[in-house]
Amino acid sequence: MYIIVGLGNPGKEYAHSRHNTGFEAMDILADKYNISVSEKKHKALIGKGMIEGNKVVLVKPQTYMNLSGESVREVLDFYKADETQDLIVIYDDVSLPPGQIRIRKKGSAGGHNGIKNIISHLGHDTFPRIKIGVGEKPAQYDMVDWVLGHFNKEDSLAVTEACEKAAMAVAVILNEGPDSAQNKFN
Repeated sequence: MYIIVGLGNPGKEYAHSRHNTGFEAMDILADKYNISVSEKKHKALIGKGMIEGNKVVLVKPQTYMNLSGESVREVLDFYKADETQDLIVIYDDVSLPPGQIRIRKKGSAGGHNGIKNIISHLGHDTFPRIKIGVGEKPAQYDMVDWVLGHFNKEDSLAVTEACEKAAMAVAVILNEGPDSAQNKFN
């Protein structure tokens, strides 16, 4: 069973913000594969289903971004999942331009507090992840204000397309592995 986590912050005030790009990708994935992500368990909204013949649990942590690792750890422990093989995390990345995605098999948090907390709870950084570009912070912005801010129309369209690519990349990771997904999407 695969655990697929999209990062974001709960609450309407954060909907469609840069930091909630992981949630947006999860919503696209859930719609595409007809999985209802509405069960409240493990400090998250979860949904169980199938993606391209693979059993999955879709997870949207409800702990707020900086504590995402609490929810991820609970889900992994409950399902006895191999966190280096069965976990995929989807999240926003300010170092990528809006609309670009990048798949990695491991790596540092790169300043992302949600990933930093997941790494802290796992004790390692070896898990596949899909980064969705939200654009670099302009010099006059505070980082928190930037990631909690909203996209302009052009960037919003590009990021929605990237979220759709991320959903396709999940299916490739599940069936062909992260190396194949990197070759197709990076």
